[in-house]
Amino acid sequence: MNKIITLFAIALLSSSIAAQTKMKEYKAGHTFDISLPDYMNKTAGFNTSAAIQYKSEVKEVYGCVIYDTKEELQYVDMNYASIKEFYDDFIKDFLADEEKKSFSKPVSKKIGEINFIEADAVYFDKEENIEIYYLIGIVETKKSFYKVMSWTSKDKKDAFKADFQKILYSLKD
Repeated sequence: MNKIITLFAIALLSSSIAAQTKMKEYKAGHTFDISLPDYMNKTAGFNTSAAIQYKSEVKEVYGCVIYDTKEELQYVDMNYASIKEFYDDFIKDFLADEEKKSFSKPVSKKIGEINFIEADAVYFDKEENIEIYYLIGIVETKKSFYKVMSWTSKDKKDAFKADFQKILYSLKD
């Protein structure tokens, strides 16, 4: 009987020692909301860094969203003072290898607590032998920076730019 009481006391003592370890709670993953036109569907295969990719094969429109949390950027000493600074850093490398390209002047907008920058980009795709139009959007929330890129052929720009803008301005976290 003494052995049983001794084993029980040791088990109780062991569990109280383990229970004294303080735990910190962490959240994993990152969620955000974005709206897409009903003619577009989620897809995969454009960009391995994208959190969401979308397309309509029938209408030949495509897009993706890539995000960087501000916390992760701080870990690698990338502390952006503004959305403009983040945009400038991104756009300098966007389409860098393309010979024939043009960019519009970026337009800034604030909706509530969320900052947006949008710009048009066009380049000539040698493989497809057409000009490709991009609506480039940068979004800054309290938690993250997002790159929202939607594209189609340049001749369809006027038909889809408004929808691309609706996608961009729907983003929130």
